[in-house]
Amino acid sequence: MSKIIRIGTRDSELALYQANRVKSELETLGFKTKIVAVKSAGDLELDKPLYELGITGIFTRTLDIAMLKGEIDIAVHSLKDVPTVLPKGIVQAAVLERGNVKDTLVYKNNEEFLGARDGVIATSSLRRKAQWLNRYPTHKVEDIRGNVNTRLQKLEDSETWNGAIFAAAGIGRLNLRPEEAVNLDWMIPAPGQGAIMVTAKEDEEEILAICEEINHRETEICTTIERTFLNRLEGGCTAPIGALAYIKSEQVIFRAVLLSPDGTKKIEVDRLVKLGDHNNLAIEAAEHVLERGGKYIMEGLHSANKETTVFSTKLLTNDQKDRLANGIAAESSDFIKISSNRIPPRVFKKEIENVVFTSKNAVESVLTNYAGSELQFNNIYCVGRKTRRFIKNNIGPVAHFEKRAKELAEYLVANLAVKEITYFSGNLRLDDMPSILEKNDIKVNEIEAYQTKFDAKKVPSTVEAVLFYSPSGIESFLKENKANAIAFCIGDTTAAEAKKHFADVRVAKLPTVESVIDLVNEHYK
Repeated sequence: MSKIIRIGTRDSELALYQANRVKSELETLGFKTKIVAVKSAGDLELDKPLYELGITGIFTRTLDIAMLKGEIDIAVHSLKDVPTVLPKGIVQAAVLERGNVKDTLVYKNNEEFLGARDGVIATSSLRRKAQWLNRYPTHKVEDIRGNVNTRLQKLEDSETWNGAIFAAAGIGRLNLRPEEAVNLDWMIPAPGQGAIMVTAKEDEEEILAICEEINHRETEICTTIERTFLNRLEGGCTAPIGALAYIKSEQVIFRAVLLSPDGTKKIEVDRLVKLGDHNNLAIEAAEHVLERGGKYIMEGLHSANKETTVFSTKLLTNDQKDRLANGIAAESSDFIKISSNRIPPRVFKKEIENVVFTSKNAVESVLTNYAGSELQFNNIYCVGRKTRRFIKNNIGPVAHFEKRAKELAEYLVANLAVKEITYFSGNLRLDDMPSILEKNDIKVNEIEAYQTKFDAKKVPSTVEAVLFYSPSGIESFLKENKANAIAFCIGDTTAAEAKKHFADVRVAKLPTVESVIDLVNEHYK
């Protein structure tokens, strides 16, 4: 090729190093080249972490535009910064032999803070932040931006940071690795980390043929697996995803991880296949992660920028979240916490003729004191299908159940042969069962099996609807929030309490979480 190949690159020191490596390899093959440096938006906005800028491929977009406008012939990128789907008309032309793939911790004074409760680490990577918090949950992670030199200087100047995390390849290529640095062997790197990618226009056949001469096949195979995994999870630089593939003894070894941003949830996958049988490796690994809860982590990431309109005062299960109609931005948290009481052994020493449970919490609390096989209950009565199912699975058959406490009380009045019951309840019981029974000459031995404690949080101002499952949940909610939303309630007792505070109260047809969710879906239909 007679013309000069124009190599597009960012103008940071590391980007220029990478571009010059491509330049050197091409010139070794006899081609003439020229470096064209361009400043990107990612270099200009230094006051926000990358995942808050809302741009996928923030460090590649400027070069993509320059290439499509014909200002450069090829572009050189850190592969980990490149979106898995390239702009129309641009293709991957080459991947150079990979450097050090690991993340490196640069610490200030010593590594003793790793064993301390209050360590502070700096990184702009959500992936590094999530993995760090998963391993060190009491530490604090702060954002740091800028090129490698700038970040090293910020670390040196900081009075609070114990260390900062860098890509080993970056600080190594610039000969900036301090003595106070250790590779984080336990941290799974970003897909493509340590690799240099060259892109070109798909219709430039001569340029593509030239780039193929500097392509490193083994690195291409491994990074393609990693990026295919990333693409299947639908994650960009805003998702805490790590993936690493390497080839050893004609086998492809693959490790990957997906985490929640706060590091509390972590799903890992490890695979080993023969080289040549690796074509479906990335997709199968991604499906494994998605099936084990990854789907919900990714959905949470995708909806993170949506304003919450619905809030559940009980933590929803994955199946319950799935039941919410598309487009409803919902959060959930347990606004009441349950702690079991110690029940005196004398309660269980003798056979009990009639036992009543009005909640699953009471059953669970009894079972923390004694195993189900040790309990001598002749007749068990309860409220709710789920409570009945739980009793059946853990203690034994249920003589009778009703949907509501009042209805069960009325049944007992009409049908009990032995006019005495043992009633396991909580400290905030609001049902009328004991008073109904006692008015009808049935003796009630009430035992406080558990404590209900308020644990509300401040909900976003955008919340339009709140899901309530008990009067105590309402009381807890009002400790931190105002009653200015629609109250969707699980039953009449909860609704009666809600009506004291909320102007708009809706009651589910059935006393189940699913029925409350259906009521919400109907409202937003």
